[in-house]
Amino acid sequence: QKSNLALRVAVKGGGCSGFTYQLALDDEPAKQYDTVMETDGIKMLIDAKSLLYLDGTTIDYKNSMMGGGFEFQNPAAKKSCGCGHSFSA
Repeated sequence: QKSNLALRVAVKGGGCSGFTYQLALDDEPAKQYDTVMETDGIKMLIDAKSLLYLDGTTIDYKNSMMGGGFEFQNPAAKKSCGCGHSFSA
């Protein structure tokens, strides 16, 4: 078990609206390209390109009757798809 894991948050091309959010666990930042930040005790790694699309975004985990998951509130998103996993900027 690794104790130095961080949450990698990224935006990639694809999805029904143009961009998709991706979450993964990573154990070390890419030194030149990643911004490292910590919020509520969670260390996050965000690459420079994704940071442009994620500025001001909040991520929350929601439980619901229809299934839970991570919810992104992104002020840069001009529209998003019905599933909430892709957006256009």
